Amino acid sequence: MIISKRILYVILIAALTSCSQTKSLDDREKEIVIAEINEMFNNYHKDIKAGGLIAEFKYLDESSDFFWVPLGYVSALSYDSVKSILEINHQSFKSVEFSWESLQVFPLSDEIANYSGVVKGIMTDTSGVINRMRIIESGTVIKRLEGWKLLSGQSAILN
Repeated sequence: MIISKRILYVILIAALTSCSQTKSLDDREKEIVIAEINEMFNNYHKDIKAGGLIAEFKYLDESSDFFWVPLGYVSALSYDSVKSILEINHQSFKSVEFSWESLQVFPLSDEIANYSGVVKGIMTDTSGVINRMRIIESGTVIKRLEGWKLLSGQSAILN
């Protein structure tokens, strides 16, 4: 009986010490993550203005973990589906301009964060019709070797 209690104790200690918790970020580390993500989103919008909707590819995580619920959709789509939609819609617009009306970033670690905000958009189609919109968006970004990428999220038009 003593041997089995000792073995149980060793197993319990091993199990408790092997479970590593994610290190929570201090305020300075959170500020750094927020600044990096804000910079990524500013570049994202700048690149879309310069290159159209297909400029988004640089900012989408291509892993199998990626999903997005785009405007007008009610279920999540894979990277390949989102890419196809962007390629098709890219041809319909002469210009696309987005900017954040509001943005909140919630760092979870130094490599992953959630965000939520409202994007203002002005899209001019190939016939010159201008469409102004406000989009509510939330999602998760992940830090990869190439920088911060959109991992998942959803977008919806605000009235």
